[in-house]
Amino acid sequence: MKKAIDIPNAPKPVGSYSQAILHNDTLYISGQIPLHPVTKHLEKSSIEKATNQVLENIRALLNAADMTPENVLKCSIFLKNMDDFEAVNTIYSQFFNGIYPARETVEVARLPLDVPIEISCIASK
Repeated sequence: MKKAIDIPNAPKPVGSYSQAILHNDTLYISGQIPLHPVTKHLEKSSIEKATNQVLENIRALLNAADMTPENVLKCSIFLKNMDDFEAVNTIYSQFFNGIYPARETVEVARLPLDVPIEISCIASK
């Protein structure tokens, strides 16, 4: 059974996709950018603040599916600049407790709305 997770506490999609899809007990969260869901402000003042906003958007989607960061199995991190890796990793490591999810981090030429970071993930109950 496939169910779209669409909540006001995470940014509305900027394209034709769902914020997240819940299938059985697995949640597939679409790439989140540092867009504040209420103010619509794009957080680009620092990579740390941008990363924090992305992770808060992910937390909101996890909460909507009765999950927490501990349920995350895998993340994909897309960076506009790999020089931001260390700063992103510092914020990212504070978001998770215990066993970290599997992940890859790649540098890309461009991201939606020219943001510096995007993260997608998969979680399971």
